Amino acid sequence: MVLSIATTEDAPSLDRLVNSAYRGASSRQGWTTEADLLDGGRTDLEALKELLHTPGHWMLKCVDQRQIVGCVYLHVNGEKLYLGMLSVQPTSQNKGIGRKLLQAAEAEALRHHCRSIYMTVISARKELIEWYVRRGYRPTGELKPFTINDPRFGLPKTKLEFLVLEKPLQ
Repeated sequence: MVLSIATTEDAPSLDRLVNSAYRGASSRQGWTTEADLLDGGRTDLEALKELLHTPGHWMLKCVDQRQIVGCVYLHVNGEKLYLGMLSVQPTSQNKGIGRKLLQAAEAEALRHHCRSIYMTVISARKELIEWYVRRGYRPTGELKPFTINDPRFGLPKTKLEFLVLEKPLQ
């Protein structure tokens, strides 16, 4: 497996990967599905292309046998690195890819002189929050409303909110 920075040429593959990891029937093959919480997509091709063109925003990709099997979105926000869209192909989950991407993100944060990494996770995703806690991320106590109401990025089936998690770096 090789980790590298994604390019706009990767956007179609990233779109398929992220959406398959989070939503729809394919996401149920892994343990990180949001299919019971949201309908619609997690992202779309245009949003990913825009993200990959935005200075200071990037995605790391994990490639195995010429296929992108994992990715994570990053951007520097002051002295913190924001981490989002950590995605692993559902049939490749539980093989250490997520951990490798998380470690690479932490290395990126240090490279950019960040003091911590933070993320938002849907508070109902207890299993996922526990996974991050085991890796040193802690709930800050801050909750943010889930205000997305766009089928391109998810239509909530119930009231949702985001929990902010953060990990200090040494």
